[in-house]
Amino acid sequence: MKIAILGAGAWGTALATSLAGSRHDVVLWTRNAGDCAALARDRTSRYLPGVALPASVKVDADLASSLKGREAVIIATATAGLRDTAKPVAAIVSSPALLWACKGFESSTRAMPHEVVADILPGAQQVAVLSGPSFALEVARGQPTALVCASSDARFAASMAGSLNSSRLRIYSSADIVGVELGGALKNVIAIAAGISDGLQLGRNARAALVTRGLAEITRLGVAMGGKPETFAGLAGVGDLVLTCTGDLSRNRAVGVGLAQGKPLDAVLAELGHVSEGVASARAALEHARAREVELPIAEAVCAVLFEGLAPREAVQQLLARDPRAE
Repeated sequence: MKIAILGAGAWGTALATSLAGSRHDVVLWTRNAGDCAALARDRTSRYLPGVALPASVKVDADLASSLKGREAVIIATATAGLRDTAKPVAAIVSSPALLWACKGFESSTRAMPHEVVADILPGAQQVAVLSGPSFALEVARGQPTALVCASSDARFAASMAGSLNSSRLRIYSSADIVGVELGGALKNVIAIAAGISDGLQLGRNARAALVTRGLAEITRLGVAMGGKPETFAGLAGVGDLVLTCTGDLSRNRAVGVGLAQGKPLDAVLAELGHVSEGVASARAALEHARAREVELPIAEAVCAVLFEGLAPREAVQQLLARDPRAE
């Protein structure tokens, strides 16, 4: 398949490396001409140390050229860049087979990615999200990974899953685009809480409790927003949640650890050097929950630490002081 991947950050470069290794014809687009020249010359990305970009991957800074003759387009920017990337794509290709691999909510509108795409491409059916438990570095190294391709058009989801599937990148299909997107967005909020717990050295019991109760929060809000309960028990739900809450490569967990160490949020994000979708998603999740009268105590505590100056240890104490209830 001829694929254009838009965004040469860690995730876009990892997907390009993996898919090209599966014998797809891949173009990797980056809007920055300097980054494009360096990546084309050195065949290595500062985001993926030790990983070589396959020689077969063409790197291009011209969007129209990148899209020409492509059978599928994958937007692999952060959620904040989805709208600005999809708009020119729609102007060049009227009805692209379009996938996105970002997780979170649009900050200005609190919209989910599929809602952003629908705003730009109203009525488009061949659109899907690609999500699941996946650290970019492991994907780029060719380590086994499973993802979900979800679309409101189940046949399109199945078709893309079949086309992208390989021995090292296993793709499942789903018709629950809302549930898959929410699983990918909300797990980052819980991962910040897990990082706080680990940073405070509260132990594995505490982390297990946070992950489990975090899944309950994700499922409550996810179902209230139209997702299917079973989705949150799958790869895009509990799978991605466990990975992000426990893995050392997790950016959102790293944010929580930094906050627990007493560092201000700005300093933590500066040290991270990557986007942490969980910071923006925490506030958006809470707004969506309040609009639907859904209780999210962990997300509330995370927001209080991120935006209201509550000390991480005090946030933990407030959670522990909640009245007991039936599970």
